[in-house]
Amino acid sequence: MHSSHTSRLRVCLALLPLLVPVPLGAQVRARSLGVVPGIFSPGPLNAITDVAGVRVGQVTIDLGDSVRTGVTAILPHGGNAFLERVPAAMYVGNGFGKLLGITQVRELGELESPVLLTCTLCVWRAADALVGWMLEQPGMDGVGSINPVVGETNDGGLNAIRQRPIQPADVRRALESASEGPVAEGSVGAGRGTVAFGWKGGIGTSSRVLPPSLGGWRVGVLVQSNFGGVLQVLGAPVGKELGRFAFRGALEDPAGDGSIMIVIATDAPVLGHNLERLAARALLGLARTGSSASNGSGDYVIAFSTHPELRRPARERRPAAAELSNDEMSPLFQAVVEATEEAIYNSLTMATTVESRAGRSEALPLDRLRVILRKYGIGR
Repeated sequence: MHSSHTSRLRVCLALLPLLVPVPLGAQVRARSLGVVPGIFSPGPLNAITDVAGVRVGQVTIDLGDSVRTGVTAILPHGGNAFLERVPAAMYVGNGFGKLLGITQVRELGELESPVLLTCTLCVWRAADALVGWMLEQPGMDGVGSINPVVGETNDGGLNAIRQRPIQPADVRRALESASEGPVAEGSVGAGRGTVAFGWKGGIGTSSRVLPPSLGGWRVGVLVQSNFGGVLQVLGAPVGKELGRFAFRGALEDPAGDGSIMIVIATDAPVLGHNLERLAARALLGLARTGSSASNGSGDYVIAFSTHPELRRPARERRPAAAELSNDEMSPLFQAVVEATEEAIYNSLTMATTVESRAGRSEALPLDRLRVILRKYGIGR
């Protein structure tokens, strides 16, 4: 590492418990506030890692008084994603963004790399580091083409984004630290410098498990929230009550611009067409939180299936398992709407205040949020 980077703080964040006793005012997951979207139950971690085999690794980067960013890596399984590809699809709500790899995923209906999330001007450096890491893995001799999938949101309000501070070591550490356990949320990893609804945004995750009568399949969602709109929580007009919302005034976030990356994993046997339909439903969960997908927002969804019989070895002709029928998709649609909504809430309620030379983004005040929720008959 160059000496100019010796002051860089790279933190692989400690795993957080699902629910722990906390003092009033501390950041907690949405369920600790009594915010329980939907009808289906979450998995034991209430995270994307409830889908067996999915791994998440994060590196948070604070450098001096200017750099507030990071990397979040989502690995579809514990093997080599290039040699054991998974069915995948994309859906774009509004295309103001820089999502690498989208055309090949759409064309082939498969994912052949981990998914990385980072800051806007770091996308290409992160992709280059991801390709370098993949080429070094066993069995990759002679590989001459890789389609890295890297998404982003613009954290330039808190981060010195023009420095493009992501280094190969950051990407490697995120990939190599990835685990199947609890996922750190809030102002961490790729969510370090993000802002949502005028408050500190970040990484959030949630999951749903269908009852056995509906297949028992699992759906997990992870978001990188950095968008605007008029925040509502289970229908309560939180943004209006707190006095922060899009179009409130000409100088106060007039358009509600920003972006969100949504990553969906499921263990259901679903191929490209129905994965795209599943990805589209995530936008319904996004809408429930108050987003209107403004002109300057990049609203992207990536969905993949981890079902082992649908994995695609690089030279295999056809998958072995049959996929779910169209009629069997409806419970999964409901599950992904619920998990997306809750993941976004978690990205806000778990975020902590972040400052830099560029500015300050305050954490959503949970004490005031509790009062608002009670006013509308929500929470505890």
